Amino acid sequence: MKNLSVILLFLVVSFASCKTNDPDFEYTYNTNPRYTWGYAEFFGAYYKDYENSNNVISLSLFSDSLFIDDEGNLDGTGQYLFIEDLFIASTDTILPEGVYSASKSGDPFTFYPGESFGVDEMKYTIGAYIYYIEKNSAFSTIKFIDRGSFTVSNIGSKQNITCNFVLSDSTVLNGMFNAQLPHIDQSATTPSNAPRKKPALKYPF
Repeated sequence: MKNLSVILLFLVVSFASCKTNDPDFEYTYNTNPRYTWGYAEFFGAYYKDYENSNNVISLSLFSDSLFIDDEGNLDGTGQYLFIEDLFIASTDTILPEGVYSASKSGDPFTFYPGESFGVDEMKYTIGAYIYYIEKNSAFSTIKFIDRGSFTVSNIGSKQNITCNFVLSDSTVLNGMFNAQLPHIDQSATTPSNAPRKKPALKYPF
């Protein structure tokens, strides 16, 4: 019996030492992701009813093992960069080369920063943000892009996108994309102000 008590005491101490509730513990997210695939969706003059005739593109970029399954859900782990409102000139239909800056102006070569928007006691995530989908789901989260810019350049048939963002928690995020970027025309099926779809998370958090 005495030996059993010693063993139990040892197990309790061992389990306690394995916990990560140390107040000094800080989980580290990847701040230099390499996005391996993505796509751009063209919505035309999506905000024309609000006297903004500039065209709008939504940009989605994915890193690591993220993929969209047969049911349209986002599965795997990595970072999902989503920029919902990226403004281009009314004469453009694809993402032109240049520097795009976070701004609420709605001018060409700007994108709307991320924020939580409340309507009738409901909260909606809008603008530009990052889904961190981690192997340990306890650390999966969303972070808003508060300010910064990204640069688009074309190299042959590929698009090079270099990101320099500052997140809402002051984290500096530098991401890179260098691959073909398909453009999908959604302007006919998604009229001005109609809801826009994006991949649902396989395992919401």
